[in-house]
Amino acid sequence: MDERRTVRKKWATRAMDAVERVGNALPDPALLFVILALATMVASYFTAKAGVSVSYEGVNAATGKIETISAQAYNLLSLEGFHYMVTHVISNFTGFFPLGTVFTIILGVSVCEGTGMLNALLRRLVSRTPKALVSAMVVFLGVMSNIASSTGYVVLVPLGAVIFVAGKRHPVAGLAAAYAGVSGGWTANLLLGSNDPLYAGMSTQAANILNPNYVVQPTGNWYFMVASTLLVTLLGTYITDRVVEPRLPPYEPGGDAVVQENTADEKKGMRAAGVAALIYIAVMALLVVPPHGLLRNPATGQVLRSPFMSGIIFFMMLLFLIPGIAYGAASGKIKTSKDLTKLMSNGIAGIASFLVLLFFAAQFTFLFGKSNLGIIISVKGAQFLKSIGLVGLPLLLTFVLVTALINLVIPVDTAKWAMMAPIFVPMFMHLGYAPELTQLVFRIGDSSTNVITPLMPFFVMIVAYFQKYDKKAGIGTVVSTMLPYSIGLLLGWLLLLSLWFVFSLPIGPGAALFYGGL
Repeated sequence: MDERRTVRKKWATRAMDAVERVGNALPDPALLFVILALATMVASYFTAKAGVSVSYEGVNAATGKIETISAQAYNLLSLEGFHYMVTHVISNFTGFFPLGTVFTIILGVSVCEGTGMLNALLRRLVSRTPKALVSAMVVFLGVMSNIASSTGYVVLVPLGAVIFVAGKRHPVAGLAAAYAGVSGGWTANLLLGSNDPLYAGMSTQAANILNPNYVVQPTGNWYFMVASTLLVTLLGTYITDRVVEPRLPPYEPGGDAVVQENTADEKKGMRAAGVAALIYIAVMALLVVPPHGLLRNPATGQVLRSPFMSGIIFFMMLLFLIPGIAYGAASGKIKTSKDLTKLMSNGIAGIASFLVLLFFAAQFTFLFGKSNLGIIISVKGAQFLKSIGLVGLPLLLTFVLVTALINLVIPVDTAKWAMMAPIFVPMFMHLGYAPELTQLVFRIGDSSTNVITPLMPFFVMIVAYFQKYDKKAGIGTVVSTMLPYSIGLLLGWLLLLSLWFVFSLPIGPGAALFYGGL
């Protein structure tokens, strides 16, 4: 048994070393977008000179009516194209939908995170969990921690090990369970997180290539995400208890491990945050639930196409901000308005590298759209897929697997989607699939292999956590431990997606599987 395990670890290490070498050979994501923008310029020159064009059924931006539209490749290297590029650099960035959404959400999340509210809440929940439910609770909290982006990696993953040791269980199993929930469960949650508006913004701009009026809401994948939360929790619990932990060698703890109890100030802060959250939710319910609520559509009374949905990003920000302020004020973390703005500033500073990435991603996105290459590739790509019969569920499952493989070498999900959305969203729209479905299929593939890619930004931190309890642990150890989660989640999601597709279930409020705009 030990010999076979050694052989498996050796092969896993070699495979992941190969992935790591390939991934490390790629340029930084920001530079990758620069390269893609340059490639777009060159491609636009040759396709325009060759007179490449396509015709398709689309929405006329001027009239809003569906009609046959002809699109010809636009030469970005012409004098007119050169003038467009140099005069639209700033507007490309400021008009990039994800910029405003991420900035707004972070203002609220940074207060919750900076005051210590999320940390205190996670510790309180796990300390009150019965031993029989510890694995399920750790995985579940890992999934839920995604509403605040990377909080789970920093707080919950190391906490998972402490919880397991306190229960006389192997700490590595606790690390694995928490990591599976946080990283593997990236496409699951009961609530909307900071990534949902970001994905929706990129998908909207990609969909606008064909339909200028199409809007992908942040809630576009919510129903499927709720179901995925149950799926990830059940699979993560089973794999932890029945597959991962039984194969770990005996662990001798060096001392008693305890989950740090909440201080009096933290308890006071959580009570204040709970009251503030309830009041906010009650006020929002009064504005949305009644038939004539102020945030419903004044003409139709609808909720889906209403000021509430149009302002959902702002309301999400307040859902983080108001309890965060209440917690900070009650716990003494926020004493003046300067403390509040400092927390927000620190939150924005934390995403500075991401804002740099968005600048270059915006240039590529708009140049790709201006060149009409997105339309040309999507139309011809859709025609090719139809000609070989790769449509329907087989197409979606194939896209999941392709994304899962790409994620091994390009693990930054937002960078990947910014590259892929302008091609695949309109292509799948031509085949009759809604942008929300294309986005969801991408997210499934992306999440499935998060836990085994050594290029994931937090992977080095995870290895360090493992080494705390196993001095010989390395990349191969982490990958071989997490591989059952990756395989289990991938198979589970493929099955869930298949059932969802067969029964044509909506994947979010007002978000069907199929696109009927063409």
